[in-house]
Amino acid sequence: MSGLRLSAEDKVDLEVISACLQDAVTQVRDLVFLPQARRFAMVVNRFRWEAEGRRGKTHERSRAGLHFENVLKARARNIAQGRPEGVLNLLAIGFEEVDAPSGIVTLSFSGGGEIRLEVEALDVHLSDLGLVWETGNLPTHDAD
Repeated sequence: MSGLRLSAEDKVDLEVISACLQDAVTQVRDLVFLPQARRFAMVVNRFRWEAEGRRGKTHERSRAGLHFENVLKARARNIAQGRPEGVLNLLAIGFEEVDAPSGIVTLSFSGGGEIRLEVEALDVHLSDLGLVWETGNLPTHDAD
């Protein structure tokens, strides 16, 4: 089985990565901003939406790495950074162009958590890290 490997340099490409990462879970300790390298990185357990509907399969999750290049600033809101074991559920990743090609990347988490990355240019990479496991849990969302 080959792992997912995607890159994004524009808003449309980022929407594909966002869809692949909807309902990914991570811990606060698995998020890092490296200002000297101008990189924000995180490791997540992503729900494998692309594997849904296969006959005879249960639901699957995969360990994946996500990193953003050209990051000038990173800010968190409603995320308890003093609790490294805190669990975050990623809902979506968006991009708002401010002064082309720079802009703001927003990672939105359930419960109102948010990380905003000021980027000089959009340069995002998602890679599965090889580990895939079955789960009985299918993510669901309230209609509200």
